[in-house]
Amino acid sequence: MGIVYITYNYLPLKEKKKGMSPAAERLRHILGEDDSTPTPTIFTEMDTLQQEGGELEWKESARWVKFEEKVEEGGERWSKPHVSTLTLHSLFELRTCLQTGSILLDLEGYSLPQIVEEIVEQQIADGLIPPDLKEKIIFVLLRKHRHQTKKPIHRSLADMGKSSNAVSFAPFTDNAQSRSMNDISDTPSTDQLKNKFMKKIPRDAEASNVLIGEVDFLDKPFVSFVRLAQATTLGGLTEVPVPTRFLFILLGPHGKTKSYNEIGRAIATLMVDDLFSDVAYKARDREDLIAGVDEFLDEVIVLPPGEWDPKIRIEPPKKVPSAETRKSVLNLNELGQVNGLAGGAAGGEDEDTLLCLTRIGGGLWLDIKRKIPWYCSDIYDGFHIQSISAVLFIYLGCITNAITFGGLLGDATDNYQGVMESFLGTALAGSVFCLFGGQPLIILSSTGPILIFEKLLYEFSKNNDVDYMELRLWIGLHSCLQCFLLVFSDASYIIKYMTRFTEEGFSSLISFIFISDAIKKMVAFKYYPINRGFKPDYITAYKCECIAPDQGESSNYFFYYFMLIFYLILFSVIAGFNLTDLDWSQLSKKECVKYGGMLVGNSCKYVPDLALMSFILFFGTYSMTVSLKKFKFSRYFPTKLRTLISDFAIIISILVFCGLDCLLALDTPKLHVPTELKPTRSDRGWLVMPFGKNPWWWYLASFVPALLVTILIFMDQQISAVIVNRKENKLKKGCGYHLDLFWVGVLMAVCSFVGMPWYVAATVISIAHIDSLKMESESSAPGEQPQFLGVREQRLTGTLVFVLTGLSVFLAPILQYIPMPVLYGVFLYMGVASLSGIQFWERIKLYLMPPKHQPDFSFLRHVPMRRVHLFTLVQIVCLAVLWILKSTFLAIIFPVMILGLMVVRKLLDLMFSQHDLAWLDDILPDKDKKKKEDEKKKKKDKKAPEPESDEEVRKCTIWQVWICLS
Repeated sequence: MGIVYITYNYLPLKEKKKGMSPAAERLRHILGEDDSTPTPTIFTEMDTLQQEGGELEWKESARWVKFEEKVEEGGERWSKPHVSTLTLHSLFELRTCLQTGSILLDLEGYSLPQIVEEIVEQQIADGLIPPDLKEKIIFVLLRKHRHQTKKPIHRSLADMGKSSNAVSFAPFTDNAQSRSMNDISDTPSTDQLKNKFMKKIPRDAEASNVLIGEVDFLDKPFVSFVRLAQATTLGGLTEVPVPTRFLFILLGPHGKTKSYNEIGRAIATLMVDDLFSDVAYKARDREDLIAGVDEFLDEVIVLPPGEWDPKIRIEPPKKVPSAETRKSVLNLNELGQVNGLAGGAAGGEDEDTLLCLTRIGGGLWLDIKRKIPWYCSDIYDGFHIQSISAVLFIYLGCITNAITFGGLLGDATDNYQGVMESFLGTALAGSVFCLFGGQPLIILSSTGPILIFEKLLYEFSKNNDVDYMELRLWIGLHSCLQCFLLVFSDASYIIKYMTRFTEEGFSSLISFIFISDAIKKMVAFKYYPINRGFKPDYITAYKCECIAPDQGESSNYFFYYFMLIFYLILFSVIAGFNLTDLDWSQLSKKECVKYGGMLVGNSCKYVPDLALMSFILFFGTYSMTVSLKKFKFSRYFPTKLRTLISDFAIIISILVFCGLDCLLALDTPKLHVPTELKPTRSDRGWLVMPFGKNPWWWYLASFVPALLVTILIFMDQQISAVIVNRKENKLKKGCGYHLDLFWVGVLMAVCSFVGMPWYVAATVISIAHIDSLKMESESSAPGEQPQFLGVREQRLTGTLVFVLTGLSVFLAPILQYIPMPVLYGVFLYMGVASLSGIQFWERIKLYLMPPKHQPDFSFLRHVPMRRVHLFTLVQIVCLAVLWILKSTFLAIIFPVMILGLMVVRKLLDLMFSQHDLAWLDDILPDKDKKKKEDEKKKKKDKKAPEPESDEEVRKCTIWQVWICLS
């Protein structure tokens, strides 16, 4: 027969609107009345009536939290959770049962005998059964319930004997009144209270019990649907001690076992469906329940019986729409906006964040007001075991970046700034930003364009006899003032025009830089020598031996050899052996050098090949990290252990390969950390004086290069903030674009005074920080994939990372054991991981896929493939141009490149329709459209009691005028 495929998509109901069915109209009216309190999760259990040896009992046969689990035929185990597949006939029969059976809504009941008696009395009152069957039906409904429990594989003979000595029930006869009418326990048993399955059920869940059975004293089915006024724990009725809210009873004559079971599975499946369970809670009469069944029938899909095997169990989907999304389709709102329209570039933040205000610094004031209420939670939310993994991971990334950047900066500035300045500057700037910034998840770091600017500035200062540190100080001060000007003029409004096109181009470029830099450092064989001249066939010709010092050398060396022999004799006396008896040919290399011997031979300078070992450490760290990150979705070990391994994947990988390096004891390059707190260059102090070394007019002329630095800082900071605040990350504490830029400006001035590098948001490390703090649901239904809940927003992890960075000077004895290839593997993982989730990268891979193997992306359903490829090609060309310019001295104009991406995106409006851009990118803000939308909103708000005052009406500032004109 055909299979009804349960779907979780009620979107077609939106499209009906005017032609909405009566059932949909009824449900929209019911669900729209009072939707303030969420509907509890329903746990459904289906029990079937069993008769063995004349004894009646109810045996658990299936259960649902979200997906179905059956008791296998052997009765020893539960099946895997799977999507319920129902026959269409069973749904129609269920509808008939609800039409003809008794419906009791908001029944006052506190014990199962009382509820059963009320049900039977209602059936008799409705004329559905004769009064003489009352006691028989009550007797059957109050039989003991035997639940499926886990049994050990190896059972002892004593356990087998216990099963045969179970409590027996006399067969039901006409004189059954002599036995107790109530054979079910009034309180939950010990097995129920200790059942581990409770971990899979939410705390506020309520139960729905489905009882299906055949009896020989009925001529027609006995059907009843009951909703209790208050959820009540009914003793041993349910497998777990969950209060029961719904009861569905179906008793019928013999001969229709399969039909009854299918009807029971149908009502059980409907009860765990989000929409129908909401209807069941709010239904006022029988017609409301039938309307819920009709709407369910309207949305199911029937598979032809000749093309589907009903024995196949469908695996639970990895992702299903949320309950709120599915229930909201019954209102009259229009379709939700497609990709990019809902949250836009601001990541779903309130419009107050990005709108210009009438007063100066209004955006900064709003950011402060938004962040102050969350400040305490930003501290205590960080006290979680997941934070430990995040701190260690980001810490290693930060110190590696600080050492690398500090070394390059020292080479570029003749050690006016070096590794020590990079360490302390990172600690200072990062700690202050994480404690007081608007988005503490952002990690500050130095970037490539800043390095190029510093190099050009030093060369300019050196060639023109200008003091580099003093000139740099004034550039930093001017840049700080310019950042303040941008903050108080609400210039962050410009990020409204940074669409997905700009974000993906910027983040892809930074990710590729991380990947390429990690690989470049590994292929630089200067530190990993390969003995290209070594030939195994001539191994007999290679030798190295130690010979005694030649005492017949020139007289110039007489004194040297005399003192050497004297000390050797003295040492030999102390050591207890005679120097003349020393066999020089048997000494090791270190002993030969120690005793003053000479190494002679063509293999004395041989160094073991470290390239292979270095690449093993490099790719091993990366591949193990990726594998352990995916271990969360493995089938092995409990969920908590898999989650713990996944959270600490990077730390485990680093420890494993550091241990491997120590075990092999090869001379691989290690992490070198400064050990003394002093400037890298001995002739400079920690404080840079602003006057005295350059002519006065340089203090004013530095405004020009400062403007370029400000644009660089502004664009880099704001784009990184936009990426961090994406709506996909589900951040709840809001962002702070103006506040972030304010503190970056302050830190520019501070770092300039102490001669430390300038810092701005690091895109890749910030994305890695967010990924390490992602939260997923812990209590989930069997078979349901963990749901992404958001990010653990707090200030503790970032602050600890930078504090540890500052303390790294004192941790040098420990950090010196970490091989650099291991840290480069961490860099490679950061770069690759930051590419995941970027639509641009997914569209690039479509070039290599035949249509039949392409993933089912939403944009492929609405945009022709040739248009998708054209849009991707434009992005590839832009990325290639950025990469070429980045590799030359023109990298100093990096901010202008980013602005160029925004111009290219504006030109795409001439090449693509707004429909295509809505699916491939974000729609640019349109002033005319916004005005029309505002007029519509004003018409809808005419009934509002108090209209907005004139003071609350926002006006466009000079930045909006400039953007609109451009």
